[in-house]
Amino acid sequence: MDLTLQIDTDYSLQEASEVIRAALEHEKHLAKYKVQRYAMICDEFEDQYDLISTEFMQKFEAGEFMDDEKCFDWYAAKRGLDHWKKKLAVLNAVKY
Repeated sequence: MDLTLQIDTDYSLQEASEVIRAALEHEKHLAKYKVQRYAMICDEFEDQYDLISTEFMQKFEAGEFMDDEKCFDWYAAKRGLDHWKKKLAVLNAVKY
């Protein structure tokens, strides 16, 4: 897939490219951190409940675990992990 950017600026193409490249690298660094952080939270819940997060999500969405407040935190962490993994995959696919 190709992507074209139109940049309306008086700066040179090289300067604009450097800014965009730095922004992408910063976002990639942030995404890696978020994946690690959310994975750590999910790992703690997995150890506590002796259940992997994907199985937990299926059970949670089926209405199980609704009586445990901590499960909402696990649910949010797993959703965050999935979100940031997807973002990181897209960022890793960018070639420049």
